[in-house]
Amino acid sequence: MTKAGKTDRRHLRGQASAQRIIDTTIRLIAEEGIASVTMQRIADHIGSSNALVVFHFGTKEKLFRAVLEYLNDQFARLWQETVLLPGLTAPERIVAAIDCARHFRRQHPDWVAVWVLFSSDRQTVQLDRMISLPSDREYLAQTRDFLAEVAREGGYEGVDIETLAEGLNYLVQGAWYWDTFNPDAIRSDALHKTAMALLRQVFPRSFPAADG
Repeated sequence: MTKAGKTDRRHLRGQASAQRIIDTTIRLIAEEGIASVTMQRIADHIGSSNALVVFHFGTKEKLFRAVLEYLNDQFARLWQETVLLPGLTAPERIVAAIDCARHFRRQHPDWVAVWVLFSSDRQTVQLDRMISLPSDREYLAQTRDFLAEVAREGGYEGVDIETLAEGLNYLVQGAWYWDTFNPDAIRSDALHKTAMALLRQVFPRSFPAADG
């Protein structure tokens, strides 16, 4: 094997090791909360030494930053694959944006639980705001643009697009918080149904009742 090949293999092993630490951190936080997580406990759970965790991330704050960046990347990927899928109409993108959050929660409840805990814990809230808030604002801005397009193309006048976009965002954020602390509600369709009822009130011709 060439030197370059050995380097690539070491790099891949390093990436896999770092990802395993991130996955373990997510699971521990989801199960036990942020305060219970230490570098040593993570090392114990992956069957390795504390030195390996420190080697990859240095400090717990840097590890938490990596976790948040990972969660943001995963949601961004789903948003790109669903909401920004080429060929969708503006109404379809709005529905996709609502369901993107629902699908993310259903597929990865631990990810959403950790995100909610990061945003509500005094030790990590500032880190979450720094990493997650810019993306959240971008998603909100895109949703606002989709709503404005529906209003413009459908000839709807006097629609408060800003308030409507904020309202839909509140529904999504509220659903994530509620589902995190009430895990039995994970299969609820309340988010989709409530958002669709609101959209049909504002844009009756663009969101017909048959959408379900």
